[in-house]
Amino acid sequence: MTLTRTLTTQPSPGMTPPRQPRRRMTARRFFSRYVAGIIAILASIVVFIVPFAFILLTASKTAQEASLFEFSLPQQGWQLFENIAEVVQTRDFMLLRAFVNSTVLTVASVTLMVILAGMVGYVLQRRQSRWNGLMNFFVLAGLIVPPAIVPTIWVLQGLGLFKTMPGMILVEVTFGLSFCILLFRAFVATIPRELDEAALIDGAGPLRLFFSVVLPLLKPVVITVIVVQSVAVFNDFTGPLYFLPGDENATVQLTLYNFQSQSVSQWNLLFANILLITIPPLIMYIFFNRQIQEGMTSGAVKG
Repeated sequence: MTLTRTLTTQPSPGMTPPRQPRRRMTARRFFSRYVAGIIAILASIVVFIVPFAFILLTASKTAQEASLFEFSLPQQGWQLFENIAEVVQTRDFMLLRAFVNSTVLTVASVTLMVILAGMVGYVLQRRQSRWNGLMNFFVLAGLIVPPAIVPTIWVLQGLGLFKTMPGMILVEVTFGLSFCILLFRAFVATIPRELDEAALIDGAGPLRLFFSVVLPLLKPVVITVIVVQSVAVFNDFTGPLYFLPGDENATVQLTLYNFQSQSVSQWNLLFANILLITIPPLIMYIFFNRQIQEGMTSGAVKG
């Protein structure tokens, strides 16, 4: 039997390494690198930028031009700032009160969602018991079963919370809690159990364990829940319409009724109002887009 030894020679410091043959770009590689990206950019422009541009142009026109619904530049001068000023001053600055109400509703609802969903998701993931199946059923039912308007109003009236901000906050928390629990539960699975055991050995109680050890590690999914649910609560229209009536309780979405009726519709002011209430969610998505993607995918990738 002859043993063959393969000798590998390494280039000396003064020698240049041999040039690798340059791979030719095939049609498939060219398509995946350039054409697919261009198509995605064009699709994003059509889906997102074109509607926003139509809103901006319509909000900058006069009432006569806006009623034509044409995708064109204003012919009688840009009236954007004048329309915005009129929208803000309508009905004794109702839009400013609506922004305050929407901000309070959003901050309080999202804060409760983060705390409650984080606790429930942690318990469902860490502690296995015979009740977990029932709890998972209720969580999924919260995503599948549609909300009932009349029974919810009846419950709020019985509790004395109908037409009140606390009652509306509880409704928003109830509607969004199931989705948040699923996100938190998927992310808690990526946290090693050894951290919990070490904290318990050091004498940490259940609340201290969650708020001091577990919750700081849930930062990606916390940011995801905050951004997604803030936009959902801020843009909610049917909830405040049914459960929080009254001009003093109006949210930003309900101010759209100020410029639309069965007989007269001021489309330029309506689109100016839409432009104002679209800016805050748009800013949140622009600045927290990366955190949203990390929070939505981290539990699926690591778990």
